[in-house]
Amino acid sequence: MVVAALGPRGEEPTAQIPAVPATTRHDAERGPTRQIDDRNPVRRPDRGPGAAGPRAARPNAPTPALDTTALMGAVPRLPARDDEPTAAGPAAGPPRQPRRGERVVQLRPEQTDEGYRSVYSELTRPTVWSRLRTGVRVSGELLITFGLVVLLFAGYEVWGKSAIVGAHQSDLSQQLEQSWGPQGDPTVAPSATPAPRTTPSPPVNGKPIAGLYIPSLDKNWVVVEGVTQKDIRYAPGHYPKSAMPGELGNFSVAGHRNRATFWRLDELDDGDAIVVETKERWYVYRVSQSRIVKPSQVEVVAPVPGRPGAKPTERMLTLTTCNPKFDNYERLIIHAKMERSQDKSAGRPAELGG
Repeated sequence: MVVAALGPRGEEPTAQIPAVPATTRHDAERGPTRQIDDRNPVRRPDRGPGAAGPRAARPNAPTPALDTTALMGAVPRLPARDDEPTAAGPAAGPPRQPRRGERVVQLRPEQTDEGYRSVYSELTRPTVWSRLRTGVRVSGELLITFGLVVLLFAGYEVWGKSAIVGAHQSDLSQQLEQSWGPQGDPTVAPSATPAPRTTPSPPVNGKPIAGLYIPSLDKNWVVVEGVTQKDIRYAPGHYPKSAMPGELGNFSVAGHRNRATFWRLDELDDGDAIVVETKERWYVYRVSQSRIVKPSQVEVVAPVPGRPGAKPTERMLTLTTCNPKFDNYERLIIHAKMERSQDKSAGRPAELGG
């Protein structure tokens, strides 16, 4: 029902519409909104050019914070936590105390006399313990590297050098056989007319001259001429001024103390056989003496060992090498006397299983 009433001061009557309770609309996705009167809508004022949004805010009315990134429209933001910093600054209250084992570092740069100190200076500043740990780590790496180098060197001395010397010994053996020429069939009787004898040419340094066998050590080598480092690098070498195999005097041979050459020479005992092979004959020597001397005692390779200048009366063999193993401040000397010789046509000596 509509009731007409006169306004104050004779104004035109206005229609009074009974007030209808406002209804509350609720959207499950948008949340609660302001109350709207369906029968008496509120007239919205025109927005001016300076309006900030689609709807002008009423004065003195709180506006909830909305999240405009929602998929289904604007929704209220979640309340901020106490320990979460806001636009106005960090949360009120005392700062959190560091836990045990944590280190608090000032992240803001600090001004000093030399300028601003780096933000990470506290984290990167070395300490006594950090320097100690670095020193221990570097020392450990150096020791490990040194150990690997030593192991590689030992492996080379044991296996690498032996393989290299063995390969060169095989080549020297072929060269020695070629220099001797064919020996013929030992079962065929020699011709009644002897072959003319020729004077052997002097040996050349580095060239093979004889074979050397030590049955007790199960070792054999090709002996070359000369005792320089180049000559005896892969084979025992004959002292140039000493006697040749089987001659009156002292047939002297030097060799390195490595596993491929005279490594086990100290295992020889008195009476052990040492056999020397030449183009036409075998010479069997027996060990008579072993001793250790200084490197300066060169009289051990004299025609009469230990007596330089004396006239020889025996056929001797002398082997020399470094002592002790892996060093060279001494010399190991093996002396042997010739026991017998035999022609190659008679076969190999019994000491070699002939």
